Amino acid sequence: MCQIAPMRRVLVKALGAFAALAAMSAEASAQRDAAEWDPTAREFEQRSGGGGSGLFGGPGIPSNTRNATLEALDKILATSKLSAFDRSLYLSIRAYQLSRFGREADSQKDVTELGKVLPGAWPLVLSSIVPELAGGGDRAAALRTLDHGLQRKPGDSWLAIGQAKVYMQLADFQRALVLLDGAVAGASADGDRIAALYARGHAHFNLGQYAQAAGDFEASLAGRTTLKTRLTPLLWRYAAQVRAKRDARAALAKDLGSENLDAWPGPIAKFLLGKLPAGELEVAAESDEAAKRSNGKCPTAFFLGMDAIRRGDKQRARDQLQLAQARCPTVSELNWAASSELKRL
Repeated sequence: MCQIAPMRRVLVKALGAFAALAAMSAEASAQRDAAEWDPTAREFEQRSGGGGSGLFGGPGIPSNTRNATLEALDKILATSKLSAFDRSLYLSIRAYQLSRFGREADSQKDVTELGKVLPGAWPLVLSSIVPELAGGGDRAAALRTLDHGLQRKPGDSWLAIGQAKVYMQLADFQRALVLLDGAVAGASADGDRIAALYARGHAHFNLGQYAQAAGDFEASLAGRTTLKTRLTPLLWRYAAQVRAKRDARAALAKDLGSENLDAWPGPIAKFLLGKLPAGELEVAAESDEAAKRSNGKCPTAFFLGMDAIRRGDKQRARDQLQLAQARCPTVSELNWAASSELKRL
């Protein structure tokens, strides 16, 4: 059974966890920047109102604020009212925080405890939460935290996907590809393999290996039975096929058929199919309620850029990809792809 939906629930639940922690730590503040148009993940950036430290603080965060953060987490985890799932979320956050503060032994203890609290799904939780936290500050700590997980469960595909996402934030796509090759080969369930294929498609795309990227996005469609779950891989396949000089529009039209594309992010597909003017797409990205909630201007700019590449308009493509760079959070595949494409134009 596909595990895309469980991953989404993990991240949605995590947002509640972050809000609770922010409420308990008066010295920390955050602003999330979500991209809900992607059914496999929820990207959000954390920023502070002052020095850019984010909800959990930057590398130079004062010791009193670090203590406040950990005290807030300790207080939450001390309650007996947390469900096993909620406890796993907070343990994941604290494991990352402890690693940031140089307390590796304690971080490892939290990862071990996480395995006891949620035996069947803890790698999914850890690999979903930690890369998002990495975008707000310390990617080295994120990699160490995920490595603690891999020491406990060597070869786990979800933990490898998590590390690959962090490396892609660092633009080390070759290292991410190696991890994802292993994740695809070692996946023990269909859902694990689908998630690994989707992630590997992004590594290939950013390396300029467009035919391989298109193949991975195509393969990641397996098990997705609704338009909502199929649309994002189809859009990414379109982007890869454009760069591989294939007839991306015809392939997209064939797969979407007579689907109703009115609901966001459907208008992006309508535009790519030539059924919606660019101006109307930009208006929808700014006015549609679902688009506003999910930072719809981010994917809009990226796919306007990909359409410009298809048409051979390099200046328009540069302009739109620069907009995508600015509008998309650094944990977003759209941000990585925009940056990579700009280097190649």
